[in-house]
Amino acid sequence: MSGHSKWASIKHKKALVDAKRGKIFTKLIREITVAAKAGGGDPDTNPRLRLAISTAKNANMPADNIERAIKKGTGALEGVNYEEAAYEGYGPEGVAILVQCLSDNKNRTASEIRNIFSKKSGNLAGAGSVSWLFEKKGLIIVSADQATEDQLMELVLNAGAEDLTRAGDKFEILAAPHDFEAVRKALEDAKVHCESADIQMIPKNLVPVHAAGARQVLALIEALEDHDDVQHVYANCDIPDEVMKEVGAG
Repeated sequence: MSGHSKWASIKHKKALVDAKRGKIFTKLIREITVAAKAGGGDPDTNPRLRLAISTAKNANMPADNIERAIKKGTGALEGVNYEEAAYEGYGPEGVAILVQCLSDNKNRTASEIRNIFSKKSGNLAGAGSVSWLFEKKGLIIVSADQATEDQLMELVLNAGAEDLTRAGDKFEILAAPHDFEAVRKALEDAKVHCESADIQMIPKNLVPVHAAGARQVLALIEALEDHDDVQHVYANCDIPDEVMKEVGAG
C-alpha cells in the first residue's frame, strides 16, 4: 500500500484546519442526513450513520446538531434532498483527482466543479477515468504516544486490520471496509484514542510532483474542498517535504 502515508498526513492536517474554520460542520451534517435517509436513524443498525456520528463527535459538533441532521434524514424534520455524485479528473502534472459530493442540484454542481478544474489548471474527465487508481479502505490514525508499535500491531491485526505503518508521530492503520468497524471497536475497547477514523479512497500508487506543481495541485484541491457540495477530495500526488511543511502537514 504505497500511496496512503503522505496523503493521509496531509488530509488529516487539512481536516483539523477545516474543523477550526467551522467548515467541516456543514459537510458532516449533510453526510449524517444522507446516511440516515439511506439506512435509517438508528446508528446501531446503520454503519454509515454510526461512522458519520463518530466523525462529527470527533469534530466537536454539538449533539443537537447531530440529532437535527438525523431527523432531517428520516423525515421527522423537513430538510433538503441531497444526492451523491462523484467527479473524476486530472490536476497539474497528471495527478488523478477524485471528488465526492452531496448535492441538491447535480447539474449545477457538475458545472461548478468543471469550472474549478478549468480555472486551476486541471481537467474534468469521464466516469471511471481515475477511480480505478484508488481503492476504498478504512484508515485510522492514532498518536504514537497511545501505545507501542508492537502493542498496536497485535491489537489491530487480531481485529482484522491489513496494515500498520508509522508516519512521524502517528500510526496509520488500514483495514478493508468490512473490517473497519471491528478494528475501530477493538481500539476503543482497549482505550486507544483515534485521532481520526473513516473510510477513504486510498491511492494505489503516488505520482511524484515537483514543488511548483504540488502547490498548483493543492490550490486545485483547496478550491474543490471550499465548494459547499464537496465532501471529500482524493489525489494520488506525492507532495515534496518542503511543500508539506508550508501547508502545515510536514
